[in-house]
Amino acid sequence: MYTMSTHQASRTLLRRAFQTSQRAIREREATGFINNNRRSIHYIRTVSAITPSESRRRPTLRPSSQPLGIPKINEPSAGNRRSIFIQTESTPNPDALKFLPNQPVLPENFPTPFLEYLSPRSTLAPPHPSPLAANLLNVDGVSSVFYGPDFITVTKSSDANWAHIKPEVFSLITEVVSSGEQIVNTVERTAGDGSQEGGHEDTLGYNEDDDEVVGMIKELLETRIRPAIQEDGGDIEFRGFEDGIVNLKLRGACRTCDSSTVTLKNGIESMLMHYIEEVQGVQQILDQEEEISMHEFAKFEEKLRQQKGPDATAPSALDSAGA
Repeated sequence: MYTMSTHQASRTLLRRAFQTSQRAIREREATGFINNNRRSIHYIRTVSAITPSESRRRPTLRPSSQPLGIPKINEPSAGNRRSIFIQTESTPNPDALKFLPNQPVLPENFPTPFLEYLSPRSTLAPPHPSPLAANLLNVDGVSSVFYGPDFITVTKSSDANWAHIKPEVFSLITEVVSSGEQIVNTVERTAGDGSQEGGHEDTLGYNEDDDEVVGMIKELLETRIRPAIQEDGGDIEFRGFEDGIVNLKLRGACRTCDSSTVTLKNGIESMLMHYIEEVQGVQQILDQEEEISMHEFAKFEEKLRQQKGPDATAPSALDSAGA
């Protein structure tokens, strides 16, 4: 009985020793495997292969690394931040072109809504000289310059070509606008000085001395007719109301337009007569120079008629010297 117990105990101890040795071997193998994996993983992370990837991007230069004094690409410089946008519009007068510099042309609180320069001398004379108008009239073929509240109308002689004039006019206006120079100056006027057309007082403005009919005429001209005339690159002056006739003066592009008679008769006259029963008609007032031109044109037309017969007539360009 004792012998059997000793034998069983020995077998139990041997079994336990064998199990312990096997467990130790497995633990060493497992430890070696883990260490090998760790080394492999560490190696893979350190020496990863370079493969194409959509997440890779082209290297860019950091702003802090840019050389001093070199502006960034596509970034406007300080001197070019002023935006220049000048439009051109045609007018009913083929010899007049309207330029819109996208800024006021006449000074703030100017007494009238227009200025017109008909000669180089008028651009230098008080009370409103204009260096820009002087330069524009120096362009070969330009005959007059008209300033509206926010537009400039340039009129050329009939024999000149816009293809030669327009680029130079556009360049002169752009230069003045981009530099921020004053387009119109105001100086004190002395006796005997030549001057521009307009610039003194608005003939359509309210006057307490006007009677009721004249007040209605002015209001209709100001609110209904002037905007349309300005849209065509011109303006209008009220020169009086006598014996049912409204005396008007067209300016700018309308002053030398062939359709001025149509504008006066079919447009302005019909509207005034429709709303104001006292108005019986409208007539265009001509300046002295225009009257001389009309007289010379009439003489030329008469001479042409004598040479070629009663049906011969000259072109009707000055037939409306006012538009």
